[in-house]
Parts: sequence; structure tokens; C-alpha cells
Amino acid sequence: MPKEPQKTFEQNMQAMSKMSPAEMAAKIKDLDKICICGKCPTYVGTGEKKLTFCAIGKSTMIKKDKGCVCPGCPVQKTLALRWDRYCLKGSGMDQSVKK
Repeated sequence: MPKEPQKTFEQNMQAMSKMSPAEMAAKIKDLDKICICGKCPTYVGTGEKKLTFCAIGKSTMIKKDKGCVCPGCPVQKTLALRWDRYCLKGSGMDQSVKK
């Protein structure tokens, strides 16, 4: 059986926009399981507890850029994201509308 093609970022965001709050919370919880934010030099030592900034938006605690592991994150691939530093710059959706 052929593998289903990877969805685009836009297709993923459209699907997520149709989720109920409970479905979105469950999706974020699933993404947290594969997120590598906790290993990022910008994250470590900040006291931040949240993950998946690519989906939830900027951190209110992280202020200083010390490097970025986003390009190697499984969430980045899963959601077909193409940006970085989500904890400082905002979610994929936030960054997609900034030109």
C-alpha cells in the first residue's frame, strides 16, 4: 500500500482549525510527547514548562536566543513547519502571516 503524502503546513492548520477545544488540547498533548523544546539551549534553564511553541505560540518566559533545535524536531516535520524559534517569534501560524 502506498504511503500517504505528507500534508502541507496549510493543510495541517486547516485541519487543526476545525478541532474542538478538547480535540486541540489532545493534539497538543500528543505533539508534546515528540517535542524536543526541552533540549533546546534557548529553553534550558528558563523555568519554562510549556512545549510545542510552534503550535501554541511564544513563550512568556523565554527572552534570550541561545540557539535553536526546531529544524530537527519531529513536530516540525509532522506539521510541515518551515520556520524556527517559535518560543521567541510565535507559532507557525503567527510566523506564516508575518512578511
